[in-house]
Amino acid sequence: MVRRFERKARKYRGLRTHGWGRVGQHRKSGSSGGRGNVGYHKHKWSYVMKYAEDSSGYPFYGKHGFEQPNTIVAARLGINVGELDAMLDELVSKGLVQVIDGKYVVDLLKLGFNKLLGRGRVTKPMIVKTVWVSRKAEEKVRAAGGSVELVKGVVHG
Repeated sequence: MVRRFERKARKYRGLRTHGWGRVGQHRKSGSSGGRGNVGYHKHKWSYVMKYAEDSSGYPFYGKHGFEQPNTIVAARLGINVGELDAMLDELVSKGLVQVIDGKYVVDLLKLGFNKLLGRGRVTKPMIVKTVWVSRKAEEKVRAAGGSVELVKGVVHG
């Protein structure tokens, strides 16, 4: 790539100011009015007036939105319908899934998941109990002769 200006730092070795005049000019953040967003209410107010939305100061000032603490945010631990379909017989032998009237009854919360996702093929009819389900996953389970029951009031899986 072509440089527009030649870097002259190598040429200025031993010349102390590198062409910026008195010692201390063009040094650190003092010459730019401070580091980062400092000075937006004082000497950089014209920048705020130019770039803030409707000259309200946003997004430079004020609180914007709310971020929930991680302790109360439920982690969405998902499993795809294809993976679940492949594991059904093994889960039945372990006693984690029951077969009632030819349908597999799966409680995803017992398996450590709380969301059913739609990747893969469903070959067996199953009744899935879960907190969250994707639209595609629900369509595939219904097409195979099963159903999805949403569990209410559960935050963490």
